[in-house]
Amino acid sequence: MAITEEAPPGDVARDAAPPGTGSDQRPDKEGWHLNSPLALTMLMLLVVVAQGPIRGALSTPVMQSWMTVFVAVVVQALPFLALGVLLSAAIAVFVPPSFFARALPGRPALAVPVAGVAGAVLPGCECASVPVAGALVRRGVTPAAAIAFLLSAPAINPIVLTATAVAFPRNPEMVLGRFVASLLVACLMGWLWQRLGRTDWLRLPAHASHEGQSRGEAFWGSVRHDMMHAGGFLVLGAMAAATLKAVAPADWLRTAADNPVFSVLALAVLAVVLSICSEADAFVAASLTQFSLTAKLAFLVVGPMIDLKLFAMQAGTFGRGFALRFAPATFVLAIVGAVATGAVLL
Repeated sequence: MAITEEAPPGDVARDAAPPGTGSDQRPDKEGWHLNSPLALTMLMLLVVVAQGPIRGALSTPVMQSWMTVFVAVVVQALPFLALGVLLSAAIAVFVPPSFFARALPGRPALAVPVAGVAGAVLPGCECASVPVAGALVRRGVTPAAAIAFLLSAPAINPIVLTATAVAFPRNPEMVLGRFVASLLVACLMGWLWQRLGRTDWLRLPAHASHEGQSRGEAFWGSVRHDMMHAGGFLVLGAMAAATLKAVAPADWLRTAADNPVFSVLALAVLAVVLSICSEADAFVAASLTQFSLTAKLAFLVVGPMIDLKLFAMQAGTFGRGFALRFAPATFVLAIVGAVATGAVLL
């Protein structure tokens, strides 16, 4: 006589249940889900439905002025931004960090100005200078020299200076002023760190962002990343500049611009908040016609050295303790350097 083991009631019910409806399976969720194509379709439908009011709003003088400034800033700056991103990615990927370690003098006091001048010949935006500086420190370069390169490379490289000359065709002294002030601040910050900096304030980067990838993958990945981030900040900066030009009352801007101290501080803070890539910030500064050249120079010196995105990147690369000390000192010294240079050259 065959003995069969009787299955528990729960197993019988599970065996008898049709596939996909058992107690151990969850029923499929019904309904639609919001995703990117659906959101884009809904947005396009909304634009079509509301095209009358939208057309009426865009035809107002204020919006026409806003669009003119916005498109002009973006179109002028975009080629320089793209070229700068390509060159910075090539340097970050194809130039070995050991090259910089061999090229710098052994004495930190001499390595600081050499690293600062090296930024003048190595194109790169501030987004790329942070990981490059981290790689330099990881390869044994003195932190003071790495800091000088970190600050000078995005501010005085050929792409940035060329963009500044194009943005200020009637004020060629702005190019020299930006070069002198930015290099001066970069070297002073390097020497300041050499004298007052402590090793426990600086966290050494663990690894480069593109390790484990081929050079081609790392290059195009860096290009896509920097272009998306820098392009987004360029659009935000152009929108802010256009809003200041078209919406802000002329009396307010004139009052701010007429006060030498307040105008410099206002544009310095604006540079930190807007976080525009250095290849494009000159066009935004040139559009602020109410402000003095010295105030615009402060905008151009502060922006590539410290802004919101740079603070986050520096904190992530070198540690929060470093960023909390480095950012305020750089901000103050950049303003002082811009004002001193402006008083002599502008």
